[in-house]
Amino acid sequence: MRKPNTERDSTPTAEPEAPPEPGSSTAPGKADATNGAQPALPTDAELAELKAQAAKAQEHWDRLLRVTADFDNFRKRAAREKEEAIRYANHKLLERLLPVLDSFDMAIAAADAHNQESQQSLKDGVQLVLQQFRTVLTEAGLEEIQAHGKPFDPNLHEAISQVETEEFEEGHVAQQVRKGYLLRDRLVRPSSVIVAKRPAA
Repeated sequence: MRKPNTERDSTPTAEPEAPPEPGSSTAPGKADATNGAQPALPTDAELAELKAQAAKAQEHWDRLLRVTADFDNFRKRAAREKEEAIRYANHKLLERLLPVLDSFDMAIAAADAHNQESQQSLKDGVQLVLQQFRTVLTEAGLEEIQAHGKPFDPNLHEAISQVETEEFEEGHVAQQVRKGYLLRDRLVRPSSVIVAKRPAA
């Protein structure tokens, strides 16, 4: 008679795998490759703060550009004003010396009017001083305005009267009473002139 087999099978049985958690993308039996949580997105408040900071940074940048442009304009203007100050530094001095120049002209005119031999040496001496004086003024930048016979220019001439004449065209300078001068391209004193007009019919 056969004996029943009372020994248990010692082969271990495999335990069933646990089902994956809901929402998990990991396949059953495989480890999570990322092994970490996804970074959180910024909130609306954080986004608003970032936008405000960006706007303030842009505002500061625009202000810096304006300040830089203003400083550059100031630097150019200061350099130009300095150059003009040097260029026209003798303006006041020359203006004060003009009456002396007028006196020389009148002395020469008086000597010519008398035409005496005793005055010839005086005339020659005064004329020499006048020529030297004119040379100094010319080297300093003074230029005489040539007005006689020229069209009247209110920027250079000062009309003190009119005269009827056919010798000059109407609106032209018939006579220069007092000379005018320029310091390079800047007016120091206008020429005092008498302007021609047509004779009355």
